[in-house]
Amino acid sequence: MEKIDQLDRKILQIITQNARMPFKDVAEECGVSRAAIHQRVQRLIDIEVITGSGYMVNPKMLGFQMCAYIGITLERGSMYKEVVLELEKIPEIVESQYTLGNYTILVKLYAKNDEHLMELLNGKIQEIKGVATTETLTSLDQRIKRTIPIE
Repeated sequence: MEKIDQLDRKILQIITQNARMPFKDVAEECGVSRAAIHQRVQRLIDIEVITGSGYMVNPKMLGFQMCAYIGITLERGSMYKEVVLELEKIPEIVESQYTLGNYTILVKLYAKNDEHLMELLNGKIQEIKGVATTETLTSLDQRIKRTIPIE
């Protein structure tokens, strides 16, 4: 792993708080040139410290009224890769984690309503070869969404 210095950390602190901030403003706050910021950010992307960028979309504004977490238990843990390939085909699933504990896989998905959630569960997820059981947790509210602290 390449070394991340204090300037890199300061840049990360700034851009993770406001990804739209122009590099000239980041440069001013860091006391370096805009070119230096551009080079540093590109290096952080190249070494995979920064792994993505983009706009966050409010699912409710697009008609997705429910957020649910689905715990999936597989018939055999060795089926993980094949099952994930099938889960990737379901666009409402926005995140998946391979886990230890009660579930083999934990997915986060958005559904338009109860009927849509039931169709995703019964008609898609539970029909995937290797899925033994599922448990659904519905989210009522999300208050915290952030990146890890950069010190």
